[in-house]
Amino acid sequence: DSYHGTFVAGLVAAVRNNGIGINGIVDSVAIMGIRAVPEGDEYDKDIALAIRYAVDNGAKLINMSFGKYFSPHSDWVNDAINYAGKKGVLLFHAAGNEGKNIDSVTFYPSAVLKGNKRADNLIRVGASTPSGDAAAISNYGASNVDVFAPGIKIRSTGLDNGYQTADGTSLATPITTGVAALLWSYYPQLSAKQVKSI
Repeated sequence: DSYHGTFVAGLVAAVRNNGIGINGIVDSVAIMGIRAVPEGDEYDKDIALAIRYAVDNGAKLINMSFGKYFSPHSDWVNDAINYAGKKGVLLFHAAGNEGKNIDSVTFYPSAVLKGNKRADNLIRVGASTPSGDAAAISNYGASNVDVFAPGIKIRSTGLDNGYQTADGTSLATPITTGVAALLWSYYPQLSAKQVKSI
């Protein structure tokens, strides 16, 4: 009954040009499905371990379509983000769907490393409307949201071989992850920092 991961994965990798359902953003990409979030808020230890597991098993991009406003062990997650950065892995994080300025309110994972420096291997994604404006539901912030991508009335793969339509930054994030995967598939020599910059 939890369609979220299926929906997110389809946006990145649904088979293209087969005349069925939707086209994912990129061809020939492998998805490593890791369920780190139960129904409700995620535990910091599970997120930190999931990031490390993905990195250690060959992930180059990590899509994180989750988030929360309270994180008692945010240092564990930030250490894992830093670990991913040292291994050349780029992470994408959904900005959240409460219409808040997350320059003023901390949204986790914060990706703030020692010395109060923000991790340079994380891209936080807000949701935009079909006209390209920031969606009213999307969190925003000049410092803490890097890019906006389509996040309203998005159609993707659902349960039982079906398709669903939904709104949110959880959907804008895999669209952005898919664009990075497409870029890296053509230019594999690029570093994570270069892909983020582009």
